[in-house]
Amino acid sequence: MKTYTLIWEQAIPISHAEAWDFFSSPLNLAKITPQGMGFVITSDYTEHTKMYEGMLISYNISPLFGIKMRWTTEITHIADDKSYFIDEQRFGPYAMWHHEHHFKEVEGGIHMTDKLTYAIPYGAVGTIANKVLVHKKVNQIFSHREKAIEKMFGKL
Repeated sequence: MKTYTLIWEQAIPISHAEAWDFFSSPLNLAKITPQGMGFVITSDYTEHTKMYEGMLISYNISPLFGIKMRWTTEITHIADDKSYFIDEQRFGPYAMWHHEHHFKEVEGGIHMTDKLTYAIPYGAVGTIANKVLVHKKVNQIFSHREKAIEKMFGKL
């Protein structure tokens, strides 16, 4: 299985506590996801729900051509010092999805790093789909997230 790794970095002028509070709430993911994705969290969580290891989060998404899919991720690791957490796909469109969220305090705010490692199913067809479509779509989603986060919190 061929895997792909992408990394995005962003600095925002908020405290570590504020960053952790925002990104540890599953419902906030919808606030930074493009509307055209048809992203809806179907898990029974509220705005007060905070993530924990073993937490399963289910979504409905329409990532390509309006095709609706179910997707479930699990929070597999949370650092004791709240410097990172990891979510992994348990059910969904990818053969593998491993997403690391890192937070590091810097002067004036927080430096965030997203590291995504994923694989597409279907062998050679999946490799072609990644080259033609998936890689670009994933980058568009994370570019949108960066802009949405900057709009909410500012830029450092």
